[in-house]
Amino acid sequence: MDPWQPVDRALITHAHGDHARWGSREYLTAREGELVLRTRLGPAALIETVPFEERVVINGVSVSFHPAGHILGSAQIRVEYAGQVWVVSGDYKTDPDPTCTAFEPVRCQVFITESTFGLPIYRWAPQNETFGEMREWWGRNRDSGRASVIFAYALGKAQRVLAGLGDAGIGPIYTHGAVEELNRDYRAAGIALPATRHAASMPKKTEFAGSLIVAPPSAAGSTWLRRFGPISTAFASGWMTLRGARRRRALDRGFALSDHVDWPALLAAIDATGAERVQVTHGFREPVVRWLQARGLMAEAVASHWEGEEAAEQEIERDAIEGDGT
Repeated sequence: MDPWQPVDRALITHAHGDHARWGSREYLTAREGELVLRTRLGPAALIETVPFEERVVINGVSVSFHPAGHILGSAQIRVEYAGQVWVVSGDYKTDPDPTCTAFEPVRCQVFITESTFGLPIYRWAPQNETFGEMREWWGRNRDSGRASVIFAYALGKAQRVLAGLGDAGIGPIYTHGAVEELNRDYRAAGIALPATRHAASMPKKTEFAGSLIVAPPSAAGSTWLRRFGPISTAFASGWMTLRGARRRRALDRGFALSDHVDWPALLAAIDATGAERVQVTHGFREPVVRWLQARGLMAEAVASHWEGEEAAEQEIERDAIEGDGT
């Protein structure tokens, strides 16, 4: 599942690059995510899909995919063999949004959970409040003659931002090519998004003041931004909970909008599985393990393959220790 190296058959929780890697002989994923996984892996990849909750048998093991609520097509993978049920969560969030099927808890004996934001400092505000703050920021920039550039991951977060701001009625919306390509996949999958225009396709003298531009974080500081004239920049990410993260990126605003569970939702999701044993990976593992063990569960940390993630964690931990964001 979500293998780091090529295998004969890869079971994929979702299409983000740290979970869906090139090179495997064939892939199995939830049907809802087929288009975005195809965009991720390319036309030559052999991809099979199954509807959510439909069981297939692989080498005597019953396998099914269940909604994870992270991005379009994201799934938890349930495996059952000889009376034992394990669930691999992938990435997940429990707050519903209109761009993907909402998370559903799956009962199991063993639950393998992510812990991207597994610290008590991470507690998300209601998403309608966050989108309200984004609308106000966009409106103030329009009144000041600036374009609003919001950086959001091209797959998942960008579409969630668009869906959340589509009724703002403030100005036109433009997108980076990486975002627009995935917007097409979302629309083809039946997800309603507001009208967007590919920024690079607009005539050179296009006036962008008052508009919203949605771009991936890689566009920050690039020459691509010059075409928009005066701009205000923001980043939509759970990491924006801490002011130090915003300062390091030289942003005007940070909006704490995450497609992962926060600390209370993480603990509630684990509890909802009824699992007797929990393996914690992909984030702040040790604090979650300690919390679970203190409450009598068998819990253990499982190291992540992604070194860059751990470097980011160290930066966030330093900010938390210094009181920056409490």
